[in-house]
This record gives sequence, structure tokens and C-alpha cells, in this order.
Amino acid sequence: MQTRKLGNSDLEITPIGFGSWAVGGAGYAFAWGEQDDQESIEAIHKALDMGVNWIDTAAVYGLGHSEEVVARAVQGWSGSKPYVFTKGGLVWDENREINKVLRADSLRRECEASLRRLKVDAIDLYQIHWPTEPNDPDEDAEGWRTMAELQREGKVRWIGVSNWNVRQLEMAQGIAPVTSLQPPYSLINDEVEGEILPFCGQNGIGVIVYSPMGSGLLTGGMTKERAANLPENDWRSRNPQFQEPKLSRNLAIADELRRIGEAHGRTAGEVAIAWTLRLPAVTGAIVGARSAKQVEGVMGGGDFRLSDEEIARIEALRGRE
Repeated sequence: MQTRKLGNSDLEITPIGFGSWAVGGAGYAFAWGEQDDQESIEAIHKALDMGVNWIDTAAVYGLGHSEEVVARAVQGWSGSKPYVFTKGGLVWDENREINKVLRADSLRRECEASLRRLKVDAIDLYQIHWPTEPNDPDEDAEGWRTMAELQREGKVRWIGVSNWNVRQLEMAQGIAPVTSLQPPYSLINDEVEGEILPFCGQNGIGVIVYSPMGSGLLTGGMTKERAANLPENDWRSRNPQFQEPKLSRNLAIADELRRIGEAHGRTAGEVAIAWTLRLPAVTGAIVGARSAKQVEGVMGGGDFRLSDEEIARIEALRGRE
């Protein structure tokens, strides 16, 4: 795959990175359900074999488990070592309840814990997972100052944020340069097009989007029956996008993506990913997979380019002809 420079960093990343949210397995509020670790490792290896050169994870995914699985996969990989990106700022207690904490001492403890779980001397890109909620500008600023300190100390190479808005990005830029933003972006969640993507483009902030396939809705493999039978320990079972009236609209979009993909021997998921990568402001897309077979059906989206006519067909689905 071709690579793109991420923001102000020296990281040259492939248009697609492997997303490790589901790799964390079950047992916490935002889980995707049960997951076999060996299948996760095989999926990561398949993605790396297809040319992907970065893995995105987070401390909270599986309450530390995803980072451990990523470490095992990287250690067992004989090729060029991929970049490993992770996130902090969400902490859990003995009851597995998750809270947003960006205080300096907490963020430092999280960074050290991630370094141990990932078995690395420095994290390639360390990101604040969420701003505080309800928004506490002082705590957000304290968290970002701490990130800059961790970078100066060599514990992390580059620093970014996830799920921050323009006002929060402006605050952070006044403290230390933001290497990257990680927002949700897909055909069913395109809010970042209004202000956030233009701001990042104008300020040299790299953008790596998550859920480009709508958390599975746009892969072509989701059906009404499957959505209705998602297990309770899969967070999507509680998401309105997987319920009516939104579900039917989302599946209609997936059908059109499938038709476009069939003309090129591509999957609906690859078309969905290619759509998010059509904008210059988007550096890369995080693509999750739970098995090597799933990897084969989506990772090709990084090198696929849609024609103007195909983009127009997709835009028509959003009422933006």
C-alpha cells in the first residue's frame, strides 16, 4: 500500500490501519462480545501480510486485554514491525466501571501500564481517548500538558486526541502541537465534515477515522435478522443505528455499496472505506476485523479509488447530489 505522512510526525502510515476494539473481547460496557485471542492474532498477522503498517488499540478495550493481544501479535510477527497506536484517559475500577480522567497522575499511570502491556519502550502515537464529560476545560488542558511532557520524556513519540471538537483542538494547539485527531466518520456518521475536517486540514493535523464501515453496518454482511439477534454483551445491540427506523436506511446504503463494489470485484466494506478516504483531510482509516477471513474482505479498501460517478451515486443516498 502507498503511505501518507501523519500530521506533523515522521510516521508514514498506510491508508488503512488495523483496529483492535473488538480484539479486547467481552466483559465490559463497550465490548463487541466474546472473541478468541488466537483468531485476533491471525487477523492482525493477515492485515500485516497485506501491507498494513499500523495497529490502533486503547487501554480500555477489554480493560487492558486488547493491548496484551496486540503485543503478542507483534512479538510473533517476523516481518517489519508495525507502528502501534494506543489511547488513554478512560480508567476502570474494581467493578469494571469506566470513567473519563485526564489528571496528570492518572494519565501517567495509564501510559506506564500501556507500555508494560504493549512491551515497548515508547508508544508510536499516544492519544487522549475522550475529552472529559461534562466538559472540564481545565482537566482537558492538564491532560494535554501531560501528553506533551510524556512526549518530551520519550515515553511516547507523537501525541494526538480522539473525539475532540474544534474548540478543544484550538485549546490543545495553544499548549503543544496536535499530531492527529481520531474521530468517527462514515456514511452514517458524517458530522466531522462540517467543521472538524476543514480545521484539521488547515492546521496540519492528521486524521485517522474510526468506524468507517459503521461498526459493521456497511460491510454487506449485516441483516435485519442479525441486528435483532446481536448478543447483549455486544454494545451494538443498544445502538439506535442498529434499530428501526435507522436500520433499514443503513442497510439500503450497504446494498448500494455492494452494487458499486461488484463492478470492481470489491466488497461493500471496501467501498465504504474508500469513500472515507476520498477527502485529502483524511490520512487513514481504522478498520477492525475479528478473523483473517474478515481482513481479506476489507483491507483492500485502502488502495481502492472511487470514480466521480460512483461518489455521486453514494452522495445521492445522503441527499447531497
